[in-house]
Amino acid sequence: MNISETKATLSFSDGSQSVDFPIYKGTIGPDVVDIRKLYGQTGKFTYDPGFMSTASCQSAITYIDGDKGELLYRGYPIEQLAVNADFLETCYLLLNGELPNKAEKEKFVSTVTRHTMVHEQMNFFFRGFRRDAHPMSVLVGTVGALASFYHDSLDINDPAQREISAIRLIAKLPTLVAMAYKYSVGQPFVYPRNDLSYSANFMHMMFSNPCEEYKVNDVLVRALDRILILHADHEQNASTSTVRLAGSSGANPFACIAAGIACLWGPAHGGANEAALNMLKEIGTPDKIPEFIAKVKDKNSGVKLMGFGHRVYKNFDPRAKLMRETCHEVLNELGLQNDPLFKLAMELEKIALEDDYFVSRKLYPNVDFYSGIVQSALGIPVSLFTGIFAMARTIGWIAQWNEMIADPEQKIGRPRQLYVGAARRDVPTIDKR
Repeated sequence: MNISETKATLSFSDGSQSVDFPIYKGTIGPDVVDIRKLYGQTGKFTYDPGFMSTASCQSAITYIDGDKGELLYRGYPIEQLAVNADFLETCYLLLNGELPNKAEKEKFVSTVTRHTMVHEQMNFFFRGFRRDAHPMSVLVGTVGALASFYHDSLDINDPAQREISAIRLIAKLPTLVAMAYKYSVGQPFVYPRNDLSYSANFMHMMFSNPCEEYKVNDVLVRALDRILILHADHEQNASTSTVRLAGSSGANPFACIAAGIACLWGPAHGGANEAALNMLKEIGTPDKIPEFIAKVKDKNSGVKLMGFGHRVYKNFDPRAKLMRETCHEVLNELGLQNDPLFKLAMELEKIALEDDYFVSRKLYPNVDFYSGIVQSALGIPVSLFTGIFAMARTIGWIAQWNEMIADPEQKIGRPRQLYVGAARRDVPTIDKR
């Protein structure tokens, strides 16, 4: 970051002395005012619920321009990466800053592939869960438990150990997600196959069984790969900030990623695509859409349109355009264009894109709307949608965590507060309470 020639001056109407703060310029995006000395110089904090106007770190990984509808990984537009790269190339890019050449890609893919198995003892962990346990609760537990098996890569100050932890997490998340699914449906676990690509291997672990051969469908594998690319990172969102906050204490990488998974579990974050599909099921049939839309427009109804609009993107979500293409490819490949649920989704999309109420508010379909439809078409149960999201976002979390550990300016996270509770008071004896 470069320091600006201009400064920000904070003045007070109570006669207190004005103070100057440096301004830093990033490569692109808004300038930031460095307020680190604010409390020391004024005795005051800033107040910013949700940290919507606060930069918590400097980062060179991902950039979002919500007004333009732009998402860049290491400077590359997401729409180019989704078309010209696969997920493991995207992982390499996020971790290392540049796309791999042919030799670098082969080495990286080989390394990840050799780490896809989990310790056999992990099988017994699953027996401790009820069969109807939510997959995210299973993932929080099993990912955190990985630290029990890999004591050789827990020194966060050793770059080589951080690298092997990163590889292990990228490689083992698909195995654990697939195991969580198999456990929930009472089927035997399926071991990874090193002759398959990352996404094809995941689908094989999910959908094959000992009774019959599973045939990998390239169209469906590419659809899953695109889902993973589009969800790989998204700047300083809630779960990424959670990973960074956990990591700032010196916690091991497996614990940090487990913390990120726990945060992602929330319906306002990773559960949005699950909520969107549940909304479609509640609507039921296309003839019920007008009634549903009327309730959405009524502020007193409490009914929300899930999978439309985005907190950051003020125009069309760039990931949604790509996911929309993939959605239609998958439905065509599987002959599901006339499936009632998917017909309903396409009809709702059409109405929302044409209705002035939604257009004027820029409530366009977002990536969650389409990814839920695609995953459902692939045969992935709704309860596992957030698990797929976690599998994709793990690389972003790792890249952000790794960047934070190497940042000399990083300190343990310690947000401040505006205290509005009782002032100091004395404890009365019990007979006077």
